[in-house]
Amino acid sequence: MDIIKNDENTNIGMNIRRIRKEKGIGQTELIQKIDLEEWDFEVNLTREALVKIERGIQHIKVSQLKAIKVILETTYDELLK
Repeated sequence: MDIIKNDENTNIGMNIRRIRKEKGIGQTELIQKIDLEEWDFEVNLTREALVKIERGIQHIKVSQLKAIKVILETTYDELLK
């Protein structure tokens, strides 16, 4: 299981939240869209986990980041800055 850790220069969770809100997508809607997609990898993302990721309490898995990137139609650069 590959994870990406936040550091003092990067807050992935805050970036996810910002982009999600800019696009007018709620947390539940984001999870539902991820669940409806057919992925060739395991995503395993719940709303509770998303809340923790956005708050910086939980690290994000690479597969989760990839799914969020696709659903939010954004780039890794935007998510990781």
